[in-house]
Amino acid sequence: MSEGFRRLTPEEALEIIKKQQRGKLKIFLGYAPGVGKTYAMLNEGNRRLKRGQDVVIGYVETHGRKETEAQIGNLEIIPRKKIEYHGMILEEMDTDAIIARKPEVVLIDELAHTNAPGSKHKKRYEDVEEILNHGINVITTLNIQHLESLNDIIQQITGVAVRETIPDSIVDNADEIVAVDLTPDALLNRLKRGDIYKLDKVDECLLNFFRKGNLSALRELMLRLTAEEVDIELEEYMKEHEITDTWETNEKIMVCITPNPLSKKLIRRGARRARRFKCDWVVVYVNCTNIFAPKLTEKDKEVLESHFMLAKQLGAKVYTLTGKSVSDELLKFAKQMHITQIIMGHSSRSRLQTLLRGSTVIKLIKKAKNIEIHVIPYR
Repeated sequence: MSEGFRRLTPEEALEIIKKQQRGKLKIFLGYAPGVGKTYAMLNEGNRRLKRGQDVVIGYVETHGRKETEAQIGNLEIIPRKKIEYHGMILEEMDTDAIIARKPEVVLIDELAHTNAPGSKHKKRYEDVEEILNHGINVITTLNIQHLESLNDIIQQITGVAVRETIPDSIVDNADEIVAVDLTPDALLNRLKRGDIYKLDKVDECLLNFFRKGNLSALRELMLRLTAEEVDIELEEYMKEHEITDTWETNEKIMVCITPNPLSKKLIRRGARRARRFKCDWVVVYVNCTNIFAPKLTEKDKEVLESHFMLAKQLGAKVYTLTGKSVSDELLKFAKQMHITQIIMGHSSRSRLQTLLRGSTVIKLIKKAKNIEIHVIPYR
C-alpha cells in the first residue's frame, strides 16, 4: 500500500454508494402563499416530461387556482392514500405507491406538511427522505417561514406562530434551490384579484399575514438564504478547482485594526460600507511576532478589547491572526474569506520601523491584485 493511501472501511464504502444511488432533491422556495411555487414545480415537470423523462405527481395542492390546475397538463398523478380518522376519510400522499411505481422524477407539493394520524410518517419531508433513498428524484415546494431556525424570527415579524416546520438540514442538503420571487406589490395585486384566496378572505389577509411590511421582510429572508446557498456552492467550486483569485460576485469587507484608539473610525467606516452594500464584513487584528514589532502594553490590550466590542455591536465578525508579517497574514486571510474590499488606516510606524519592516499598506497594495484597498486618514 502506497504511503498516504488509506483503504476505505466497508461502512465508508457503503455510505459513498448510498449517496451515489440517492435521488436528487430540488426545492422551489417562496416567501408567502401565492408567489407561484406550485406553478413553477408543475411547469418544470411538464418540461421534463416533454424531454422524455418519466415524471409523476406524488402530491399537488392547487387551492382551486385555475392557472395552477392548467399546469398539470399530461402529468400522471399517483392516487392519494385514504386514511380513516375519527370517522372522517383523509387523503394523504401514497409514499409506498410512488416507490412501487419508481418514476425518474416525482413532484411533491408542500414539503412542510404534517400528515394525518395513522400515516406511515408524521411529516411529509420524512416521506420525501424515504423516496430519495430509493433513488427517485424529488421536486418540491417550501415557504421560508417553515424553516425551524427562523421560527422565532418569523413570529416576531408576522405575529404568527408557525407550527409546521422542517429541519434546516433538509434545505442544507438539497441539490438545488430555486427562489420563486415576486414583488410584494405584485403579490398583493394577485391577492386582491382573488387569485390566491377567495375574495371574502382578502380583507382579513391584508390585515394579518399579507401586510406589505411582513411580505418585504419575508422576501428578504428568502433572498438572503438563497444567496448564502449560492455563496457556499461558489466557494466549494473554487476550492475544487483551486481558484484563489477573488471573484467580485458579492462584496465582502475586511477592516484591519491596530491598538490605535482611532481604529474605531475604521470600524465605523466598515459598518457603513457593509450596510450600503448589504454584505458581510469582518474586523481583523494581527498579533505580530516579528522581533522588531512593539510589544502590546496593558493599555493597548484594553483599547483592542474595546475595538472588538464595538465591531461586534455593529455586526462584524472579529478575528485575531498571528504571524511574523502583518501583510502576509492579512493577504492570506483575505484570500481564504474571498474579501473584495480592505479598509485600513495610514501607517503609524516610525521611519525607523518602516525601514526595518516596510509598510503594510504598500505591501498589500502591491500583492492584493483583485482587492480594493481603502486607506483612511486617522485624522
